Amino acid sequence: MDMIDIPLLFSAGLVIGFLGTIVGVGGGFIVVPLLTMGYHFSPQYAVGTSMVIVALNALSGTSSYIRQGRIDYQTGILFAVPTIPGSFFGAYLLQFISRRQFDFGFGLLLIFIAAYLCVQISTSNEHIEGAVLPRPAYNKPLGIGISFFVGFLASMAGIGGGVIHVPAMIYLFGFSPFIAIPTSHFILAFSATLAAMSHAFIGEVQWGYIPFLGVGVVLGAQIGGNISHKIHSNWIIRILSVIIGMVAVRFLLKSF
Repeated sequence: MDMIDIPLLFSAGLVIGFLGTIVGVGGGFIVVPLLTMGYHFSPQYAVGTSMVIVALNALSGTSSYIRQGRIDYQTGILFAVPTIPGSFFGAYLLQFISRRQFDFGFGLLLIFIAAYLCVQISTSNEHIEGAVLPRPAYNKPLGIGISFFVGFLASMAGIGGGVIHVPAMIYLFGFSPFIAIPTSHFILAFSATLAAMSHAFIGEVQWGYIPFLGVGVVLGAQIGGNISHKIHSNWIIRILSVIIGMVAVRFLLKSF
C-alpha cells in the first residue's frame, strides 16, 4: 500500500461512516466497489474486508444512537435474530445461483424500493416527522420474515440490510425515521459483526486496510449519529433513495 493511499482510505472511511449512520445502512455498497475497482481485490476479500468495516460503522453509530435514546430495542432484537439463519441460507444458496442473474434481479428490486421512497416522501407526515412516536402495532411475523430475507440478501450481496429494513420499518410498519434508522443500525451491529467474524475465521479479510478505513468509519459514524437528529427527515429519505439507486446501478452494471 502506497503512503498516498492512507489519507484516501481515511477520507473514504469518514464519508462511509457519516453517510451510513445518517441513513441507517452500513456502507458496504461503497466499500466493496472501492476495494474491487480501486485496489483490485477479489470479490471474496472485498466482501470480507467490507464486512469488518460495516461492523465497525454499525457499532460506532449504534453507540451514538444509544446515548440519544433513539433505539427500539425490543423491535431491534426481534428483527436481528432472523437475519442470522437468513445469512447462512443465503451463503449456501449462492453456490447454485448465477451471480449475473442475482445482480440483475437485486438491482431491479432496489430500483423499485428507491422509486417507492420517492413517491411516498410527501405522504404520511406523521411517520416522517422528527418527533419520537410510540411504537406502532406492526405485523411481527411479517417483520421477522423480512428480516430473514434481509439476512439472506446481505449474505449473498455483501452489503448491509438497512436498504431493506429502513423503508420496511417506515412504510410497512409505521415507524418514524427518527427511530427506524437507529434501530436498523442496531440490527446491523449484530448481523455485520457475526458476518465479519465468519469472514475473518476463513481468512477473507485484508487486515492491512482495516486501520485506515476503520478509524475514518468510526469517526464518521460518530459525527453522523450526533447530527442526524438535526437534519429534516425528508432529506434523510431523499438521501436514502439516492443511495439505494446507486446500489441498484452497481448491481445492474455488473449483470451485463
